[in-house]
Amino acid sequence: MIAINTKTMQVKILLQLFIFSICLFLTSCSNFFSEKNGGLILPDGFEALVVVDSLPGRARHLAVNENGDIYVKGNRFVEGGMNFVLRDKNKDGRADIIKNFGPTISEGAYATSMRIHNGYLYTSSEMLVYRYKLDPSSMVPMGQPEYIVIDSGMRREHDGKPLAFDGKGHIFVPFGAPSDACQEENRLPGSPGILPCPILDSNAGVWMFDENKLNQFRNVDGVKVATGLRSLVAMTWNTQDNSLYCVGHGRDGLANTWPQYYNAWQSAVLPSEAFYKLKPGANAGWPYYYFDQMKGKVMLNPEYGGNGEIENKDTSIDTPILGFPGHFAPNDLLFYTGDQFPARYKNGAFVAFHGSTIRAPYPQAGYIIAFVPFVNGKPQKWEVFADGFTGTDTLVNTSDSKYRPMGLAQGPDGSLYISESEKGKIWKVKFNGKKEEFTEKSLAKMKERENKTYVKNPDIILDNLERNKVAIGGEKLYQINCLVCHQKNGKGDGIRFPSIASSDWVNGNKDTLISVTLKGLEGPIKINGQPFVGMMPKFSQLPDQDIASILSYIRSNFDNHSDAVSKTEVAIVRQRLRLIKIKQMQAQQLKEKKQFILHK
Repeated sequence: MIAINTKTMQVKILLQLFIFSICLFLTSCSNFFSEKNGGLILPDGFEALVVVDSLPGRARHLAVNENGDIYVKGNRFVEGGMNFVLRDKNKDGRADIIKNFGPTISEGAYATSMRIHNGYLYTSSEMLVYRYKLDPSSMVPMGQPEYIVIDSGMRREHDGKPLAFDGKGHIFVPFGAPSDACQEENRLPGSPGILPCPILDSNAGVWMFDENKLNQFRNVDGVKVATGLRSLVAMTWNTQDNSLYCVGHGRDGLANTWPQYYNAWQSAVLPSEAFYKLKPGANAGWPYYYFDQMKGKVMLNPEYGGNGEIENKDTSIDTPILGFPGHFAPNDLLFYTGDQFPARYKNGAFVAFHGSTIRAPYPQAGYIIAFVPFVNGKPQKWEVFADGFTGTDTLVNTSDSKYRPMGLAQGPDGSLYISESEKGKIWKVKFNGKKEEFTEKSLAKMKERENKTYVKNPDIILDNLERNKVAIGGEKLYQINCLVCHQKNGKGDGIRFPSIASSDWVNGNKDTLISVTLKGLEGPIKINGQPFVGMMPKFSQLPDQDIASILSYIRSNFDNHSDAVSKTEVAIVRQRLRLIKIKQMQAQQLKEKKQFILHK
């Protein structure tokens, strides 16, 4: 029999409880300090309050009504609709009531805009611009939506539709280009550009419509006011000079398509995400030109004879008013007109950078709210206004970022609202300091943020995340051909580039996987139940063994556990596709011959 000292046991239990309590206290303190301002880092005197931690449909753009209600566009389908309205009933700054409404079908991952104008709530799906009449007595608009602009084309790349109003009865809507650089074969290495580019006739620009006319089509009712814009998500009207402004998404991977002219570092930092003042008839130059922010020059694209050194000589092409680093992904733009913030911010521009997806092998970058001071109507050097979204100092993969800044809105009291797209979190940023004491010193800690790997220009050697790694076989071929889009962890960005990790496509039928790799894929698809609209280039230019090595590597990595793909299996599918194409060509020739005989 073992004797137990009851007093000793009691002391031990009390000591354990005391230690546990201390641990809980320290954890709580750690959480408290790490989550100050909802995790955001802001200039001195600014504070952030979390309005909502997450939304089931996540969040794109947002708008704040005069009564403080917040309207948010989601980009994930939720029963009841992808439009959300939030109300702070007890006035503590946090949303107490959340409701959703809208079409009962998915509006697409690129559903974007949410704007309040003249008593209406305007919003956009991938294919429609519509509005609801706001009723002061109801959170949720009670009437049926009115369709203002209808996109008659097919779902495609760059389908986001931000909205802007000029105060004179017009609404501005961009239509993105269904291509990266208007190549003969989209995103295929070495494929030349089509001259002239036919896409410019109906896409890659901004159209103006009557904001009150229903069921309008761009080629019938719209007036094209700007061209040469590949993809726009950040666009707004500046009431100070009554002009339309935008920050565009530049083209993708220069090194992937033109490795003879651009190295991985150049491809990571170029081309610029360019800030334009869009005067009537503006031409931003896509697909013929891009802006190099380091040279401060408009350059000729390689698809049209450029090599990274040939500058633009076409005087009809506009030079942007400012150039941000490449692939930062500008997804909203707001000119601040409130009086709550210090005078430095009055009439300046905030830009929400969603963050890059294609900077590998260098760290992904962006993921901040930037601010551009305007002095006498001219933009000055941009600066970091809000940071802390990434949750880590070096982003290897897009999916590593805790949050991705997305939307901006100004509240009736002059506060700045920020949304993010990973969880649907929303912050309200206020200035609680003394405006007259706000100086350059108040920005000191934000200046230091400019040295973060996701803000600065990467060092060509030291910041290369693959510099000390020797890859062979399928892994090396994956790095050359697939890494930029699908990333090191295989998870892509969740919107444009789908995950190949634990993928039903990767682990499914090998012939289907080989076929997609050989001929590419474009249009709406579902992977693991999640919809995507994007474009994967074909890789038929690679030999059978290389394709077999890449697919075998993918099928045995990224939480995939499937057998290898052989060179013979690739050769068989390639031959099958070749025979199908021959039959299609023969059928087309026969059809044309019959038509010729009938018309003879």
